[in-house]
Amino acid sequence: MAVFLAFGIAFTGDTGPSALDTAVAALVPESVTLAWWLAGPTEPYVLLPVLGLLAGFCLLRRDWPGLALTLAAPALTVAVNTWLLKPLFGRYYGGHLAYPSGHTVSLVAVLTVLALLTAGRARAAVVVTGVLLTAGAGAGMIRLGFHYATDVAGAAGFAVAAVTALAALPWPRRGPAPSAG
Repeated sequence: MAVFLAFGIAFTGDTGPSALDTAVAALVPESVTLAWWLAGPTEPYVLLPVLGLLAGFCLLRRDWPGLALTLAAPALTVAVNTWLLKPLFGRYYGGHLAYPSGHTVSLVAVLTVLALLTAGRARAAVVVTGVLLTAGAGAGMIRLGFHYATDVAGAAGFAVAAVTALAALPWPRRGPAPSAG
């Protein structure tokens, strides 16, 4: 959350890259074809089936809090990002609102839900894979001219914080409610 707020405040109303953005962009491979492949995991046609599988898994396990988190957290996080944060920060890239990156928020929100629904080594594998997917997707979006590195980093920080906060809410319990007396 600190990265999200720091970058958001620093780049409010900005339209150009920072020194950090320029330095990161110089490290990104020049292949546009590779960039499209790297950015692919941020697309709805990838993320929606993943959410469907997670929801189905939660249904099979009768994990109602997990199902609620799967269905609500990514949608709410993306909605807040799109309708509140992007206009609030007003950072543009190529004529479109860019901070925080909606593609990154979508990807990281889904990955955070997946991490919260797993435990132990599986969770560690999800986190490591998620960091690598997010870094790759960020590199792809930078090369394609969709976002600056700070748009991606801020979006990742926001998505993790938002989904984690939503997970802490008192979701419905598993099974029937305890009987009184």
